[in-house]
Parts: sequence; C-alpha cells; structure tokens
Amino acid sequence: MTEARRTALYDVHVALGARLVEFAGYQMPIQYDGILAEHARVRENVGLFDVSHMGEVHVRGPGALAAVNRLITNDLHRVEDGRAQYTALCAEDGGIVDDLIVYRLAEDDVFICVNASNRANDVEHMRAHLTGDATLEDESDAWSQIAVQGPKALTLLGRVLGADVAKMKPFRVARRDFRGASCLVATTGYTGEKGAEIYVPNDHAAALWAALTDAGHDLGVGPVGLGARDTLRLEMGYCLYGNDIDRSTSPLEAGLGWVTRLDKAGGFVGRDALAAQEARGLTRRLVALELDERGIPRHDFPIVAGGEVVGRVTSGNQSPTTGRAIALGYVPVALAEPGTTLSIDVRGKLKAAHVTTLPFYHPARA
Repeated sequence: MTEARRTALYDVHVALGARLVEFAGYQMPIQYDGILAEHARVRENVGLFDVSHMGEVHVRGPGALAAVNRLITNDLHRVEDGRAQYTALCAEDGGIVDDLIVYRLAEDDVFICVNASNRANDVEHMRAHLTGDATLEDESDAWSQIAVQGPKALTLLGRVLGADVAKMKPFRVARRDFRGASCLVATTGYTGEKGAEIYVPNDHAAALWAALTDAGHDLGVGPVGLGARDTLRLEMGYCLYGNDIDRSTSPLEAGLGWVTRLDKAGGFVGRDALAAQEARGLTRRLVALELDERGIPRHDFPIVAGGEVVGRVTSGNQSPTTGRAIALGYVPVALAEPGTTLSIDVRGKLKAAHVTTLPFYHPARA
C-alpha cells in the first residue's frame, strides 16, 4: 500500500492539533476544533484552508488559449486576461471527466486547477486531446494552495499581499510577490463567501500561512478542515466530483448548462454528444432537496416517489447555518420542478422532502 503524501503544511496541521485523514492520496486535516465551529468561522469571519492536494496544470505557447478552449465546455474567449472561469472537462461521450477552474493569464499562458483525485486522469485526457502550438505541464508537485474564505477574507488578504488585492473583484487572478516568491492570487473559492485561493511555491507555504494567521487575529482567523469545506460547499449547491458529478453524468444533467457553450467556435471534446443529448431531451436532472421532517440525508440514500425509488442522494447533510437537512440528487425530469414533493429513505424510514432552488444559503443576503 502506498503511503499517503504530505503537503508542505503538514507540520503546521500537526502543531494545530488537526485530525488528519487520508484523502486523494494525501494526509489532510478533516477538522481542528470541530466542523461546526470551523463552518461558522468561514460564514462569520475568515478561515484558512490547506487545499494543496489539488492539482495544477500549466498550458503555454502561442496556441495555449485555443488549445485549452478546445478541451473545456466553457468559452475562454468570453473573458479577458486576468480572469478565472469555471468549466467542465468532458469525454467524447459527454461524460464529465472533471470540473475545473481555468485561469486566463494571457493568450499564451493558461493555468488550470484540477480536482485532487482526478489529477492523473485529467492530465492524461488533456494531453491526448491537446492540439495546436501549445505545451502542457503538470506542476502539481511544485505548488501549495491556501484558500482564504469568509466575509473578512479580503481585508486579511490586503494586509498580507497588498491593498490592491482587497479590491479585486470575484473570479480575477493576478501575480503577486510574497517574500520573493511569485504567487498567483485568484478570487475564487468553494464556500460562497468572499476570498481567494493563493497558489504559492511549496517552500513559502508555511511562511504564508503564518503571515495570514498573524495578521488576522483581530479578524477571527483560524484553520478550517475538509469537513467544514464540504458543508460549506453543499450549502451553496456546489458539485463534488465523485458524488454529484462523474463520468456517468453530463454537464446538462448536472445543471452546468450555463458553463456549456454548445455553439462556441471550434467546439470542444464531447460537444456533439451533448448537443445530441440536448436535442433528445434530458431524462434526469440534479436537484436540490430539503427534508420536511427530522432526519439527515446521506450519500446514496434512496429518493422515493409513489412508492418507487426514482433516484439517490448524491450529497446530503444537516446545514450548520440554516439548521435544515439538505441534499442533492438526480431525479427524473418530471419530478425536478421546485416544490415537487418526494421522500428520502433515511435508514429505512421515509422522510418527506421537497425539491427547492439553489443555493440553500445566500451569504450576501445574510
């Protein structure tokens, strides 16, 4: 059995008393002082996440922009240099290979963040379908990634990385220097809150974590593990690869039609299959569900209508912020309209539920 790898921040987590688990081949912190406390930290103040297990791919060359655009469902021509874009990577049959954040640094310089568990498959898929005058490098082992998330995140980032960083709008990316190291600061995240994800060379990761911690004491800064990261993303209805999306699901079924540009010039891998699926009409859709009685829906619990199993929960939990039991799951299109009454089999007991709209929680409104 291969021993789990350690991120550059492993010693930091041990010193903080983190509970470590193996995740995507790495020893990662699942929690420090409790999932509920860490979840609240991000919703109310600012949290630091080590997400260095994520993969980073760099595509460079005169044809970099066109080459990446052919790989992804979204259209990089719709954004300018210095912008980030959420998208999907599809196989020829339209199944989702991964969901990604792509950073357009320049027409000849595109940086891509891939999911940790998919790194090897993503790189193989991209290389197999890469066209034009461009080269692709897997730089995952060179980068650490620290996510700074919460309503006070931009204030903290401004103190450590410069006042202009605090003024960056969402889905922007810029190069910044930290103690002589060139970093990428991207105002993206997986929580629904303000903040950024900082790509920093491994040998500067611990120093950056310490600087953010030292500068944020009065802001309520603290570490956050993967447990709260999951509850935070679920409240927003963000998909988790391997649960809500995978090779058996298409972007159209998963509600990702908004990042699937079937009409973009040059097309993309999987475009024809998705166009055919759209023409036929979908048979199922990923929906948001809320329980109407006590119980906690979990992954793979049956979704029931009319006494028959019509789908399964892909992600589910108790929302720490709202107190409601929430879930995602695929159901037939005829049962996907908000307000539709369904049931979820929670450990042998049918619990009333209904289809609702996303997100489950609105940080800006709160």
